[in-house]
Amino acid sequence: MANQEKVLTDRRVAIIATDGVEESELLEPRKALEEAGAKVDLISLKSGNIETWSDQDWGSSIPVTKTIHEATAADYDALMLPGGVINADRLRLDEDVVEFVGDIVRAGKPVAAICHALWTLIETGEVEGRNVTSWPSLKTDLENAGAFWVDEEVVTDEGWVTSRKPEDLPAFNEKMIEEFAEGEHAGESDDLDEDEEEEEDEGEDDEILAS
Repeated sequence: MANQEKVLTDRRVAIIATDGVEESELLEPRKALEEAGAKVDLISLKSGNIETWSDQDWGSSIPVTKTIHEATAADYDALMLPGGVINADRLRLDEDVVEFVGDIVRAGKPVAAICHALWTLIETGEVEGRNVTSWPSLKTDLENAGAFWVDEEVVTDEGWVTSRKPEDLPAFNEKMIEEFAEGEHAGESDDLDEDEEEEEDEGEDDEILAS
């Protein structure tokens, strides 16, 4: 990441995780983001510390920056979602987490998700039409939600970066930094603006015909 310098100096990034998060998928992307200059907050379901999962057992205890109830999506420029079955299963069932993630996505802000983390993206209802990858067992869930799933180490699609597993982290981190540095992509607000312009054009046409 040294060759990327501090390309995220003005960026604030949210990482959402809870107990059972895959340790490498939390710590390595966070390190990459911080080395690129980003201000990173670890947001969780509870205050205090969360316990990671590593090598089929409980791992490190990681301090939480703030709870999901204290966090506001508008305060962040990008979102990173680490995996881990226990972690992802708990997060996708939390309404506040799903709302926060959905707000980030609908604002067109970049998102990076790895392994089982895409479960939470499915819950937002925003994966339809997206090109993604994930842990293989999520393939059917993603396709049923309208996504196009491929078995590749990293997939990018209009600000989204997805990967399958810890072994993909080098490629995942590199693409994540690139997309986060690029910033917001076309979101629903742009679509609404286009719709409003079309309505204005139609109104002008009607005035011309009536005159």
